[in-house]
Amino acid sequence: MTEHTETPAVGLGGIRDVVSVRLPAASAYLSVLRTATAGLAARLDFTLDEIEDLRIAVDEACAMLLTQAVPGTDLTAEFELTGQLMQVRVEVSTVGSSAPKRDDFAWMVLTALADDVDAVTDSPDRMAIVLRKRRGAARPA
Repeated sequence: MTEHTETPAVGLGGIRDVVSVRLPAASAYLSVLRTATAGLAARLDFTLDEIEDLRIAVDEACAMLLTQAVPGTDLTAEFELTGQLMQVRVEVSTVGSSAPKRDDFAWMVLTALADDVDAVTDSPDRMAIVLRKRRGAARPA
């Protein structure tokens, strides 16, 4: 496992931190990512409910990606913290896989827990899920 933290940049929205974590693409390591998610969300003063929503969303996104990950490769997660927003991008190497189905239960869980969710396939052998959560954002009823 490696971790890389960029030097904070100050922009119009305040401090911007980027933390990258790389770990084996295996479910046994997801607890590390859940802990990192909670710690970083706490740094932005997210509420306990918002932190738990993010932990579950990141876990669900990783579970979706791990089913398509090439065995023996890494899962990378990049956390971008900007003002009141946390963006999480989790990514794996794949072989000929397609984007996650947006009408299944796992996708519905993601969209219920995060403010914005997107699946990204920039190349045929990589897949990513990007989650965004804003502190204090009201959830739809």
